[in-house]
Amino acid sequence: MEGMTEIVKKTTQLIAGMVFLYGIYIIVHGHLTPGGGFAGGVLVAGSFILLILANGSDFLKLVKEEAGSTIYENLAILAVLLLAVSGMLSVASVFFLNWMPKGAPGELLSAGMLPVYNIFIGIEVAASILSIFLALVIFKEEISK
Repeated sequence: MEGMTEIVKKTTQLIAGMVFLYGIYIIVHGHLTPGGGFAGGVLVAGSFILLILANGSDFLKLVKEEAGSTIYENLAILAVLLLAVSGMLSVASVFFLNWMPKGAPGELLSAGMLPVYNIFIGIEVAASILSIFLALVIFKEEISK
């Protein structure tokens, strides 16, 4: 897949950076505002998809396997599972126990474990959606050869 014109590439670089930062903002502030790990992860993946669409599949040196994004996906799921089990290892023995300090209501560090879960869910969602997109791009290029 070839890239688009130079104007589209430069504009996409600017927009993709802003979309990526907004996705990070949605992930980090997910416990205070509507949003969270899923919505922010979709935005982060969208920023990478924008870059691939504008610059072509050669932009990331795509090969037959999308191993990079699936590694992040698996590690993020493992981190969420370990955090969930960490509550069982505490005194209360409750799965997904919010054992971190709660903080003051309305502040960024006010939800204990929720922001940590949002971060790892955001990584997992971004990696999953990017893996699906890369698989479709690679499949299309393999069929067209």
